[in-house]
Amino acid sequence: MISLQVNGEWRELDVEPEMPLLWALRDELGLTGTKFGCGIAACGACTVQVDGVAQRSCVLLVGAVDGASVRTVENLGTADNLSPLQAAWIKHQVPQCGYCQSGMLMAADALLSENPNPSDADIDAAMTNICRCGTYQRVRAAIHDAAKAKA
Repeated sequence: MISLQVNGEWRELDVEPEMPLLWALRDELGLTGTKFGCGIAACGACTVQVDGVAQRSCVLLVGAVDGASVRTVENLGTADNLSPLQAAWIKHQVPQCGYCQSGMLMAADALLSENPNPSDADIDAAMTNICRCGTYQRVRAAIHDAAKAKA
């Protein structure tokens, strides 16, 4: 049995420890906000936070995070109560196709938790997620706005 605190709730999973965290979240827990992109930790669509650190869940084995706290995009905010980051994402029209957005949001949220006032260089260094639509300038602007809103 694997025990994880997922979005603040302790969950027990009867899965093989070699299962990628991505599939445990999606298939076992029904948290489908985290997306499969490449399967090799290159694109970042599957980014979640493990103990507050942005991690690529497609290659992170669930057994390696036994006992950890995992946060997914479902825990960022709700339609009725957007987080400052989600509100900035909408304001700056960051999503185009939207596929990378859950991973982008989780990486940006981890960045702002670690660095509440990041520079452009900080953002560029931390945001290694790939956006096929090329909205990187909008991502940067949204992160700066969210940082101001949280201040």
